[in-house]
Amino acid sequence: MANNLFGTDGVRGVAGVYPMNVSFALRLAKVLSQKACLNTKTVVIGKDTRISGDMIEAALCAGFSCSGINVITLGVVPTPLVTLMVGELNADMAVMITASHNPYQDNGIKLINRDGYKFPDEFYAEIENLLTSEEDNNAAISFGKIIHNSEVIENYIDRMRKIAPNYKALQGLRVVIDCANGAYSYILPQTFKDLGAGIIAINNQPDGYNINKNCGSQHTEQLSQTVVGAHAHFGIAVDGDGDRIILIDDKGKIIDGDQLLCFLAQYLKKHNLLKNNNVVGTEWANLGLGEYLRNNGFNYFQSKVGERYVIDVMKETSSILGGEPVGHIVLSDYAKSGDALATAIILSLAYLEYGKPLSEIFPIFTPYPCRIENIRFSSRLSMLESVEHDDVKQALTEAKRSLGENSTVIARKSGTEPVIKLRIEGKDEVLVKQITDKLKKLIIQYLN
Repeated sequence: MANNLFGTDGVRGVAGVYPMNVSFALRLAKVLSQKACLNTKTVVIGKDTRISGDMIEAALCAGFSCSGINVITLGVVPTPLVTLMVGELNADMAVMITASHNPYQDNGIKLINRDGYKFPDEFYAEIENLLTSEEDNNAAISFGKIIHNSEVIENYIDRMRKIAPNYKALQGLRVVIDCANGAYSYILPQTFKDLGAGIIAINNQPDGYNINKNCGSQHTEQLSQTVVGAHAHFGIAVDGDGDRIILIDDKGKIIDGDQLLCFLAQYLKKHNLLKNNNVVGTEWANLGLGEYLRNNGFNYFQSKVGERYVIDVMKETSSILGGEPVGHIVLSDYAKSGDALATAIILSLAYLEYGKPLSEIFPIFTPYPCRIENIRFSSRLSMLESVEHDDVKQALTEAKRSLGENSTVIARKSGTEPVIKLRIEGKDEVLVKQITDKLKKLIIQYLN
């Protein structure tokens, strides 16, 4: 078995149901103890605010500690904090318990190596094989300690404040911050206050059940209304674990990740901070982004969909900026992963320097006509099989031929949920719609 459990962003599912149950978390910790915790025999664990996080954390702690591994628990913290701190805490790896932008009923486990990055596909395949084997050589000859570190949050806030030139660098800024009732509920508003911004914080009272509920990066209606009603300069929405960001302009309109990436590229290049003038997007990015960047003196590279693939290409091309349309923005001079706080600070500095409302700045480039359909299946297996049928494969090939060279035809298997993400893009808007509708109808017949 290879990578049926672990998608592009770890393993995820309904809390209490395999694989998001106690027995799986316990066994996973034991396997990781043997395969990843070989140097300092220490692991770091963080979690977001969902109610099931305590259960999974307890199971992981038990599995690691009974295998002789010391555990440093960080409590409720964002994923980008964990990726930064794993190396500084001299751990072999870290585990982040989160289902990111999903509702509270779900949970997930992200695995992070000692350098703060996701593991490669080969590692996940090996772990899956061990998890499904009958062997369980876990006779403990020693026990690990479980230690709680309560200092990392203030250390992280201090690190983020230093991105700005001084502690009042955001003075004069009026911003609404939607914390998704998640891991950034304290950190994000506090950091912006420290930097002098005037803020309205919403959805920053997590109760274990309200994470991402009608709020955050996936549900921006309340944020848009609050920005317009408060006459704020803009709004910021994050997801439950804080690795993605969505911006709302002064008119209440969403600015997607492609436009943010373009804006950041211009700002960093202007200040000679964009190494080699390189920018990394994904195959899911709008074709207009690459066209604009190449026409304006940037080197544009693309990766597969998924933050870890973006980071891989960033390393290969010596780039310090990369991102995805969903709002995963990686600024590697400040973070090891998508970091909504680091990105928000840089965006705010750029906005104040620009001196114009965001509604007059965006859109920076004109996007190609594009249709996206999310087709949900009852199981991951049926989702995986749906686009392997000959008629679907042939239709995808014909669609690409019809749209021509400057087009995108993708039927992507989601790495985090049983969903086929269909993306059709080209210059002819009518043709894009026709082809999207035809392909969706074809794939839907395999829902059962």
